[in-house]
Amino acid sequence: MPYVLPKLDFAFDALEPHIDARTMEVHYGKHHQTYCDNINKALVGSPWAEKPIEEVLKNLNKIPDDKRTAVRNHGGGFANHNFFWTCLSSKSAPPTGKFLEALQKSFGSLDAFKEKFEASALGQFGSGWAWLVFPSPIDKSPMGSLEILNLPNQDSPLSIGKIPLLCLDVWEHAYYLKYLNRRAEYVKAFWQVVNWAEVARRYSEEQ
Repeated sequence: MPYVLPKLDFAFDALEPHIDARTMEVHYGKHHQTYCDNINKALVGSPWAEKPIEEVLKNLNKIPDDKRTAVRNHGGGFANHNFFWTCLSSKSAPPTGKFLEALQKSFGSLDAFKEKFEASALGQFGSGWAWLVFPSPIDKSPMGSLEILNLPNQDSPLSIGKIPLLCLDVWEHAYYLKYLNRRAEYVKAFWQVVNWAEVARRYSEEQ
């Protein structure tokens, strides 16, 4: 079956004033839809077309050479946006419980985590994403430790063995209509709409 856009859990204007309705409309309906259309075109007739996009990205090195770049770019764009929408909520509440403890253990405090995550988002040159992930088992990191990284373009942490928990889109299309070139303001505003409950649920699933 061809991939389709997931249904959003909120209206386009639900994240106002932090993320504006027009940006959501264009971001979801135009940019995300284009990634969806293009990954379907790239995989049509391939056995990979029947597999979840997450599985495809985890096996990027097994994709035929003539399709790999398209899958990396458009498949990554499709999956990253699928994930991003679930990180957003109009009813954001601060993290608590074991997930908050994990943030404190890994970064020192919630504020220290935010500071480091913002630095990652702002440090991404050009287009890309900031991520909170579980490290790969081959990283030999302490059990339960968390890691921040930024990746260019539409690269997915799944393709390098990471388990994503939270992400922020720092492509200009994610913020330019409202914030113009002021990426730092957009990154700060992100904390007002983070779906911490969903991030904590993912964390619990991976324990």
